[in-house]
Amino acid sequence: MLGRVAGGRVSLSEAARFPNDPVRVLGTLHWDVLALHRGILEGLRAAGRAAGGDIASVGIDTWAVDYGLLDADGALLGNPVHYRDERTAGVMDKVLAEVPAEEVYARTGIQFLPFNTIFQLVAAAGTPALAAARQLLLMPDLLAYWLTGERGAEITNASTTQLLDVRRRAWDHELMRRVGVDPGLFASLREPGERIGTLVAEVAEATGLGRDVPVTAVGSHDTASAVVGVPAEGERFAYVSCGTWSLVGVELTAPVLSDASRAANFTNELGVDGTVRYLRNVMGLWLLQESLRTWEAAGLDVALEPLLRAAADEPAFAAVVDCDDPVFLPPGDMPARIAEACRASGQPVPSEPPAVVRCILDSLALAYRRTVRDAQRLSGREVEVVHVVGGGARNALLCQLTADACGVPVVAGPVEATALGNVLVQARALGAVSGDLPALRALLRESQPLQRYEPSGDPAAWDAAERRLQPADGPRGAPR
Repeated sequence: MLGRVAGGRVSLSEAARFPNDPVRVLGTLHWDVLALHRGILEGLRAAGRAAGGDIASVGIDTWAVDYGLLDADGALLGNPVHYRDERTAGVMDKVLAEVPAEEVYARTGIQFLPFNTIFQLVAAAGTPALAAARQLLLMPDLLAYWLTGERGAEITNASTTQLLDVRRRAWDHELMRRVGVDPGLFASLREPGERIGTLVAEVAEATGLGRDVPVTAVGSHDTASAVVGVPAEGERFAYVSCGTWSLVGVELTAPVLSDASRAANFTNELGVDGTVRYLRNVMGLWLLQESLRTWEAAGLDVALEPLLRAAADEPAFAAVVDCDDPVFLPPGDMPARIAEACRASGQPVPSEPPAVVRCILDSLALAYRRTVRDAQRLSGREVEVVHVVGGGARNALLCQLTADACGVPVVAGPVEATALGNVLVQARALGAVSGDLPALRALLRESQPLQRYEPSGDPAAWDAAERRLQPADGPRGAPR
């Protein structure tokens, strides 16, 4: 994405696009990281051409928790393993039997998810790659290293590992040692806005850019950049960064480390400018994406827009599922798993694609409602509006259902909040814009098209649907 900041406005244009498809080899699911690097080089070349060679800075954000291991020479030891790989099954329980969940949460403030870096590393114990490793770099830091030759760990993404002390904003070496992880693997931390380095010669040659082009640290966890890109006014807002995953929460100035917060499985990820992203992961549009893949593989004509229009005509709450049930996490036949969940809970089984889609969207809106309410209760932060950013902002039915479910207006957009937040942090580091997060967000409100959805419908109907999903044994996902 090529960002331009001038005249009090920020704009984006797509320079290039490339796939990011995992690859399963001998039973392990990997990221094809060299293909990603090649895509970045080709994208930088395209961006340079589009900008007439005038690129002022580069910033990288990616997903969280996954990493590459480097040997003593700085060479990558194999393709990084995908967080959806099965190797972490059962590992979280093993770790928490040694270090209680209460203590891990009090130190890190991070939501317990089976694929967090802490559990991936314990799962990798004893493997030749980990034995040979001399350094670990999270995905955006690995890609930045290949561009600049400089190693480090940007703090917003580092916080997702569940190995960082959230109050000290420093690596937790004691916790690492207690779970058998070598603290020496971890690079020095850096903050968004810091200059990482400039392009190495081979990258400058491959991209056609100059050696003096800097790579700037941004909120390198994509949600950290997305939250910068939320066009909020004031403090009383919640956000739904809605893509494959939905990250639902509020922005705070300090972590919430209470037992109630841990039991509700909320996370305190670090954000830009010393903020805390107090949120909970919701499975997100993954359920819809996997359903579309399944139907397309079966030869069905399932264009998304007509499917969403048909779903809007389906009866509300005919069936709902718990989006965060681990059964929905792996790739595969999502409609079959949704049907089985409905059958097991005694609800009508959606059989046709529009009914399945309506079930997914009703269920997502319920999950957003539950999470926004929990965030307010646990943090004390009142919410007057919900901002939906990312790809889900295009989904008018989901946005309206979210407004209805939460009982407050939804402001949808920008779709490219992550790229905009990334660009704005770079622009501020270069002196092209100034000010704090509210100032950056004001610039977004002036620049980006936004759509507002007012709540409607019957709140009691949402209450009744919610009761169908109420677990008998406490909050979802929290280690007991």
